[in-house]
Amino acid sequence: MTVTVTYTHTYTHTHATGATDQSFSNLRTHPGRALDRPLTLVLAGAGARGTGYADLAADGTTPVSFVAVADPRTGRRDELADRHGIPQERRYTDWRELAAVPRLADAVIIAVQDSMHLEAAEAFAALGYDILLEKPMALSAEDCDRIAAAAEAAGVSLTVCHVMRYSPYSERLKALVDQGRIGDIVSVQHLEPIGYWHFAHSFVRGNWSREERSSFALLTKSCHDIDWLGHIVGRPVEAVSSFGSLRHFRAENAPAGAGERCVSCAVEPSCPYSARKLYQIGLREGGVKRYFTRIASDELTEEAVEQAMAQGPYGRCVYRSDNDVVDHQVVSLQYEGGVTAAFTLTAFTPQENRHTKIFGTLGQLTGDGRTIEIYDFTTDERTVIDTDNGGSSAAEGHGGGDAALLDAFVRAHHEGRPELLLTGANASRDSHRVVFAAERARLTGQVVRL
Repeated sequence: MTVTVTYTHTYTHTHATGATDQSFSNLRTHPGRALDRPLTLVLAGAGARGTGYADLAADGTTPVSFVAVADPRTGRRDELADRHGIPQERRYTDWRELAAVPRLADAVIIAVQDSMHLEAAEAFAALGYDILLEKPMALSAEDCDRIAAAAEAAGVSLTVCHVMRYSPYSERLKALVDQGRIGDIVSVQHLEPIGYWHFAHSFVRGNWSREERSSFALLTKSCHDIDWLGHIVGRPVEAVSSFGSLRHFRAENAPAGAGERCVSCAVEPSCPYSARKLYQIGLREGGVKRYFTRIASDELTEEAVEQAMAQGPYGRCVYRSDNDVVDHQVVSLQYEGGVTAAFTLTAFTPQENRHTKIFGTLGQLTGDGRTIEIYDFTTDERTVIDTDNGGSSAAEGHGGGDAALLDAFVRAHHEGRPELLLTGANASRDSHRVVFAAERARLTGQVVRL
């Protein structure tokens, strides 16, 4: 990534009395020169993702200081603020309150709801903050254009959380491809196995279940993957087609005797999508399912979880919810030079790592999010590399990608090293354009050319 240094000033926060209490830096203002103080950060959105990012930033080796947080939920906001030493007067109930005061820090982590990304990114960019923006970048191609333009106009850096690029597995896989270990890439197969219970939680009962409340599934779940494929192939997309639908989670597929909610359903014990099964396991046993239980219930107690299932959205029958996003989709991509890729997202899998096969002129690469196997056509030998990543889901840190992204972001901004960031605003805008083109192709049944 190349960044042209065009801004040489720092921002200052001046009180009404005229006294200046803090100077702020931007990535573009100190190339190759580390700050002589901690990097200062504010957090807009203290949900699961925002909280996870804040904790990772604070736990790294680069000195950081969180000085403000905004979130409408008092418990979540105060829990994070107490942990990071944020004073009471810097705890805001809405990100707009935070954006209404003069700039407080070097950078902002924006992890609010997807529909708020455009407004928040434009507001914080105008204040001079460098930005780490949760994916998706925005809910339309036009809004992505606006965010990229706002960052450029303000002279701030903007990094979208394409965490898949940053995992140790991806770093090793990309290096092997770029070294020519399988020759030139000809085609790719890539599968995102969302996981049956994860899909039920997030895309049937949860925040991403309806397009009008969030957006279509390829954007909210798999813009990660479309971006990652472009990163690995290293060429722009020229054409895209797509097919998919909501196949299973529909009222006509409800088992005989199914109720409106899992807590009062006669067939719940035998249903693989039971909310009780998911959240009670998360409560009792912890692990990855506790992450989702924490989203469903504000408190991790039996009484609170039972009440959430009885009254909240996460206790609804998956066949009697108001969901409308697809539960399976395929996307075919043609890159510059004739390279092709076939991508599949599906709900109907275990919770596991993504699976990829890359077919080259000199060999085949097979990856599962942790191990990479190279098959060499010349020698007929197989080489297996274990990157020892860990789990691939958000709850498990995306195979080390979350930690590596936050490390890269804080180091880049503290040390003045933009080369540590694998995407900028324009690169993210371009990969999101492919996602919007794929959805247009699915809806129209046409090949869309970019």
